Amino acid sequence: MIKTFRHKGLEKWFKKGSKSGIMPKHAGRLRLILGVLNAANKPRDMGLPGLKLHSLKGLLKGFWSVSVSGNWRVIFRFDGADVFDVDYADYH
Repeated sequence: MIKTFRHKGLEKWFKKGSKSGIMPKHAGRLRLILGVLNAANKPRDMGLPGLKLHSLKGLLKGFWSVSVSGNWRVIFRFDGADVFDVDYADYH
């Protein structure tokens, strides 16, 4: 279950359906990603075809990433079965 967000616009989209803080063209994909992430119990639950799940290194060690579109990613970390620090970024 998602416990915390780093990206306030993504949190608003998840909780209220407001697209004001995200790229509107990503709305459908973000809905899918956040729905699966909220139901996930471990990182590997996010390993759906096309999401390109991978673990991050360096300063983001301990985080996981899935693809939204182009260079845009949703990144997150698990603590037990809960998800924290969900972010939406163009990090390349």
